[in-house]
Amino acid sequence: MEISVIFPPKSRDLRLDLLRGIANWAIFLNHMPNNVVNWITTRNYGFSDGADLFVFISGYTAAFVFGQMMRDHGFVIGATRIWKRVWQLYLAHVMLFVVYVAAVGYVALRFQLDNIIHEFNVAWLVEHPFVTLIYALLLGFKPVNLDVLPLYIVLMALFPFVLWIMLRRPNLTVLGSLLLYVAARQFGWNLPAYPEGTWFFNPFCWQFLFCSGAWFALGGGWKLWPLIASRPFVYFGFGYLAFALIMTLAGRFEGLREFVPEWLYGAFFPNDKTNLAPYRALHFGVIALLVARFLPQDWKGLESPILAPVIKCGQESLRVFCVGVLLSFVGYFLLAAGSGTFLAQLTISVVGIAILCGFAYYGEWSKKVDKLIKRPPPTAQTTKPSAAA
Repeated sequence: MEISVIFPPKSRDLRLDLLRGIANWAIFLNHMPNNVVNWITTRNYGFSDGADLFVFISGYTAAFVFGQMMRDHGFVIGATRIWKRVWQLYLAHVMLFVVYVAAVGYVALRFQLDNIIHEFNVAWLVEHPFVTLIYALLLGFKPVNLDVLPLYIVLMALFPFVLWIMLRRPNLTVLGSLLLYVAARQFGWNLPAYPEGTWFFNPFCWQFLFCSGAWFALGGGWKLWPLIASRPFVYFGFGYLAFALIMTLAGRFEGLREFVPEWLYGAFFPNDKTNLAPYRALHFGVIALLVARFLPQDWKGLESPILAPVIKCGQESLRVFCVGVLLSFVGYFLLAAGSGTFLAQLTISVVGIAILCGFAYYGEWSKKVDKLIKRPPPTAQTTKPSAAA
């Protein structure tokens, strides 16, 4: 079968970095409950949030980077490069797991907060350390807020086979992804978690968002452009976003809740994040298509110094994500142990984001230093004697 996809331009799309940076900031802020600053994130104004954005862009980026590699060098080289990335993600998850559990354990022992071990799902590790550690390495045991990377690892581990088919039959592949999504929701398919329950992010459902991102990168965006550019879609898109805004705010404010019929409210709450509810996927899809229409790749604002920090956090996504998860626990503890005033919430949030930016800029600087060190030194120039001499 011949390859039948359209790759995006090889130049870096700063829109992806911007959105990925926004997702990382949102994940950090949203993991700190009782923090008024997280009201700036999209989860308070619609059905989807930073996790949806993170997974979609991850699929887009994976198809863009490894799709061309697999096209030019074949399946084996493309697959092994993807699995190399999976190994990097896995090591990052293991390191984050160790540091995160150590932080939770230290706070619990130092400040006599035994309840925090149960609140962050670490108690089973304390009671059954060896078997729990084994399941943690197998991605079955996950403390609270450590669910996204295991999902990403599983999706990337299987992506070589999906990508090989998508390069040849992109529409058929995304259709198969949609059918798997529907079947998983219909029959309750999910991976088991340890010691009980299932994965918080159901891979059988969230793979649809990941594959949609990959399909969008491999020409799907061009195929949808007539829809994106149409005026009826714009009306529908903003109308649906307004509806999602009203429904989401109704779930948070009792006064507004009284104006929403019970049958309508019950159809959207609780928001099924685990199985990626259809209204949630549609909400994110509408946002993605509207961004594609109204935020062009050559927008001069992407080069603005104001957006530079969030773009840099998107370019150093894995590093920033891991640090953000850890800082969110630190912020949670500081807010719970302190006064929890607005000033404290604002200070902790701003300082946390500043630390994320610091790690992002350090990552970029470190890469430049590594390239400089690996660069061979200039050879000494010798002057040849002239013939006259």
